[in-house]
Amino acid sequence: MNEKKTGSKAPPAQARGEELSREERLAAALRANLARRKAQSRARAADPGEHEAEGKD
Repeated sequence: MNEKKTGSKAPPAQARGEELSREERLAAALRANLARRKAQSRARAADPGEHEAEGKD
């Protein structure tokens, strides 16, 4: 997955050799989930006809 990197953020705690806090893990999971959902949405928008046929019997 392609993730954009910004120079304004500090390196993740894991890269610093520290254990991630619960909040940091949750934030990372939310960012990953959002990225997956955006990619999924883009894929659906690129080919709307294929997805409209699904689920219609």
